[in-house]
Amino acid sequence: MEAKLALIVNPIAGMGGRVGLKGTDGEAYLRALQLGARPVAPGRAVEFLRSLSPDIRVLAPPGQMGEAEAREAGLGGRLEVMECAPREGPTSAEDTRRCAGEAVGRVPLIVFVGGDGTARDIVEVVDERVAVLGVPSGVKMYSGVFAETPAMAAIAAERFLRGEVRVERAEVLDIDEEAFRRDELRLRLYGTALVPAAEEVVRSGKEAASYAEEELEAIASYVVENMEPGVLYILGPGSTVAAIARRLGISKTLLGFDAVIDGRLVGRDLNEAGMLELLKRYPKAKVVVSPIGGQGFLLGRGNQQLSPEVIRRVGVDNIVVVAAKSKALRLRSLRVDTGDPELDSALRGFRRVIVGYGEELVLRVI
Repeated sequence: MEAKLALIVNPIAGMGGRVGLKGTDGEAYLRALQLGARPVAPGRAVEFLRSLSPDIRVLAPPGQMGEAEAREAGLGGRLEVMECAPREGPTSAEDTRRCAGEAVGRVPLIVFVGGDGTARDIVEVVDERVAVLGVPSGVKMYSGVFAETPAMAAIAAERFLRGEVRVERAEVLDIDEEAFRRDELRLRLYGTALVPAAEEVVRSGKEAASYAEEELEAIASYVVENMEPGVLYILGPGSTVAAIARRLGISKTLLGFDAVIDGRLVGRDLNEAGMLELLKRYPKAKVVVSPIGGQGFLLGRGNQQLSPEVIRRVGVDNIVVVAAKSKALRLRSLRVDTGDPELDSALRGFRRVIVGYGEELVLRVI
C-alpha cells in the first residue's frame, strides 16, 4: 500500500507566543500582528516535511495551509493538493475543519501543524475515523496528541504508516476560557483522538494538579531567601512560581512572565520584546521556570515568550528550575523545544531542580 498522509497547517498558530498572547484565536491574531509577531507554523511544517522519508506522499490544502510549505520542502511530484481552502488571504477554523473532513477516507493519518485550538478543530470533524498527529507549533499545547519536535513527528508518522506502531487514544484538552478570565488555570476535555503509539509522541497532557500549600511555600521561601541583590529575576508561568511571587508580596500573572529586582516588580505579563528591554537595563539576570506537569517540558511549551534570544541573554546556566517534589519524582526527564536546535543542544544534560527548602533533585534534560 502507498504510504500517504495529509498535512494541514494552521499558518497563524503560535504567533502569539513570543509577544505574550495566550493564543491566536479571533482578535488575538490581529493583536499579534500589531505587536510584530512572525509566523511560526510554516517553518515547523517545512522542518517536518524535510525530515520525512522521500517515499511518503503528502495530501495538503492549497496555499499556506500546506501546499506552499510542501513545495518549499521540495516534495514536487509527491504532493497532491486538495482544494478545500482559499489559495490566498486569511484562513479560518472552518477551513481547517473542511480540509480535515476531506482528508478522512483518503489517508490513514492526518498530521496538523498548530496547537490545542487546531487539534480541537480537527478532532471535531475526524472523530477517531483516522489517526491524528500534531507537529507542535501553538501557544497552547496541553493535549496528548503532539510529537516532541517536528523531526520526531516525521519519525512517528513513518513508523505508523509502515505498520510498526498501532494507535492509542489521547485526550484533546484546552484552557477553560471562562475559568481563565477568573484568573484560574483549568483544562477542559474537548474530545479524544487516535494517535500513533510511538515514543516520539508526548502522551500525557498538562496535569491540572494541585499541590500541598506547604510544599510550594517551602520552595518559595528557599528561592526568595537566596535571591541575589541587583539581579533581575524573570518569573515564569505555573503555580509553583506563583508561590514565589506571593512570598515576595506580588500578584503573579497566571500564564505569563513577570520580573522583579530587589523585591520590586519591574515588569508584568512580559512578552519577548519586554524581556529584552529589561535585560538591557539589568544585564545580570536569572529565569525561574517550572516544567509542564504531565509533559515535562521546561522550555517551548506555554512559555514561548522566553525566546532563544532571551535565553541566550540570560545564559543557560542562569535558568532556575523549580517543581513540587511529587511532580519532579514522576518525571523521568525534562524536555526542551525552543525552535533553535543549537540552543536545545546547549540546554541538554543534567539540571538541578529545587523541590523543597534546601532540597534538590537532578533530572536529565533531553
